[in-house]
Amino acid sequence: MNSINKKQVSLDDFEIIRLLGKGEYGKVLLVQKKDTNELFALKILKKKVIQEKKQIQHTLSERSVLQKTKHPYIVHLHYAFRTKDKLYMALEYCSGGELYYHLSKFKRFSEDRARFYSACIVLALKYLHSLNIIYRDLKPENIVIDALGYPKITDFGLSKENISSIDVTRTVCGTPEYIAPEIILRQGHGHSADWWSLGCIIYEMLVGLPPFYVEDRREVYKRIIQSRVKFPQAINSVAVDLINKLLIKDPRMRLGADGGEEVMAHPWFQDIDWEELEQKNINPPFVPDINNPKEPVFFSEDFSHSPIGESPNIATSPGCGQTFQGFSYNGSGNSAVMDLDI
Repeated sequence: MNSINKKQVSLDDFEIIRLLGKGEYGKVLLVQKKDTNELFALKILKKKVIQEKKQIQHTLSERSVLQKTKHPYIVHLHYAFRTKDKLYMALEYCSGGELYYHLSKFKRFSEDRARFYSACIVLALKYLHSLNIIYRDLKPENIVIDALGYPKITDFGLSKENISSIDVTRTVCGTPEYIAPEIILRQGHGHSADWWSLGCIIYEMLVGLPPFYVEDRREVYKRIIQSRVKFPQAINSVAVDLINKLLIKDPRMRLGADGGEEVMAHPWFQDIDWEELEQKNINPPFVPDINNPKEPVFFSEDFSHSPIGESPNIATSPGCGQTFQGFSYNGSGNSAVMDLDI
């Protein structure tokens, strides 16, 4: 069937159910596609805000990375479309909510649960790096849990493409508690920066807070650059060894600097069957109890009673149409997508 005969996909094809989250550049809605009843997380971005905040390249990069990637531990992009004022991305809906939500509830995880999530993330990062993509924003808020209990990386707004294992980029970006020292020092960073962030997350899952956490941002940066990590006595020595090696200040000496296989070979992961894990043949240690996927329980209550209707259109800056040309995408192959700037 050629694209002329395909049914156009637009916002009208989705029933809006509720607000899942809201940020500086837009919001995420839980929606249901009317013809298939499939649930999606619909990310909606305002073009004018993206332009004003100089986020055009980040937005286009996110869309590009999502189209390129197909991995069990990375959220899947199903559709992307645009109107005069907004950009839309219909993403795989992970009804288990953010890892951050579960960490906030449980304070810390058992070692088995932390190891399982970490191993899945290792596979996702290794895959991204094989595509010459660095993720650059690994944190609990950007890891979501699907209905079966598997973690997936989401939100690729800070990702950088075309960075091989020997390349570096110099943009300062990321979330303060999780960014590598070479980013703060503007020394150039590459794949190794993602392994640093993984070390921070493993520490947080086992301890309850990021390793360099303090409320003052400047002090966070100072600790990341200068301080050694302190561990509670309850953390076993093998986990301590892994975290310390992931949090080596010199990115060339850091575990993972020579590829994800280094991380996979660490003794903390010795009981992981990596091939079985990649096939999702290992049962997660925690399965979210979801009675009705349309009534999310693993999401912030802050948004549960918020208005979910689409906001009024805002005036679009001149030239916006050309800027986002080619944004639309259809991952299903049986419908066309709306690509309107009128």
